[in-house]
Amino acid sequence: MSRLVNRDNVLRLGVVAWLTAVWVALWGDLTFANVAGGFVVALVVVFALPLPNVPVAGRFHPLSFIQLVAVSTYYALESSLQVAWFAIRPSGPPVSGVLRVHLSIQSDLVLVICTNLLNLIPGTMVLELDRPRCVVYVHVLDMGSDEAVEKFYRTTRRLEHLMINAFERPSERRRVRPTEEAQS
Repeated sequence: MSRLVNRDNVLRLGVVAWLTAVWVALWGDLTFANVAGGFVVALVVVFALPLPNVPVAGRFHPLSFIQLVAVSTYYALESSLQVAWFAIRPSGPPVSGVLRVHLSIQSDLVLVICTNLLNLIPGTMVLELDRPRCVVYVHVLDMGSDEAVEKFYRTTRRLEHLMINAFERPSERRRVRPTEEAQS
């Protein structure tokens, strides 16, 4: 029995349920046919087109994750209002540019989640990710003042900290030697 109820099978069942729900939501009508069709499509996707396993080197912390969702939602709403203001304000367009951010996230999966979260915030777009150096190049809509640039870096640091707290174990994190820190 424990062989059937392992982590991979539970994950597959969760993905099948999620894909079925997405299918029904896309069709916009909760009927038996839509649920059955979504279930069949989900089974095909999960079992006939499997994705490779992604190594996960951490533990999920639900309370930190809730804080991450709340803070990132706030940042998304705040920057949406800022972008809307830039669109309707009487002066010209804001000064934009590309900023480099060094991240201390160790897991590839968490780094991808973090860059996707940065992309979800209006006014920012990740242009390049240098994984070996853990550097992200982000296009920022508002760089008109030192205060705006500092605010971007504060926001990024806070999101990075919340991502580490939600998904990575501090005990499993690789220690950065002073020579590595000076080179980056």
